[in-house]
Amino acid sequence: MNRTQLLDPEVFRAMAAVSAAAKKGLGDPGLAELVMIRASQINHCAFCLDMHLGLARKHGESEDRIHFLGAWEETEDLYSERERAALALTEAVTVLTEGFVPDEVYEAAAKHFDEAALAHLIALITVINGWNRLMVSRRVPPGGRQP
Repeated sequence: MNRTQLLDPEVFRAMAAVSAAAKKGLGDPGLAELVMIRASQINHCAFCLDMHLGLARKHGESEDRIHFLGAWEETEDLYSERERAALALTEAVTVLTEGFVPDEVYEAAAKHFDEAALAHLIALITVINGWNRLMVSRRVPPGGRQP
């Protein structure tokens, strides 16, 4: 298959700026990485998984928390209520099967994040989904860090 691995530098810079602003506004780098890993798992983006697994470890995430992220709902003792609300929102935004985020998922996240942090969390989820689609559609392999 002949697919381009080139990403226009202007597009790359714009998306990187949105990612950086969302992470900074969320103010929790460990949670940001968990969110990006979970979306990347759902979207089957090996490139993004490779990148964000390494970053999660750098931010002090344990191997257990990383390993069980795909089954976070079953591992109540590993993730806080705040993290669980963020992960539920991540899944709802990533898989918009009904065309909207269920009210109960949004309300649970709103209990744990103030309005600004919630806006940044939603932006982070949205931008990682964009990155996932860019990398998967171009079949960029893990470690293939080319803008």
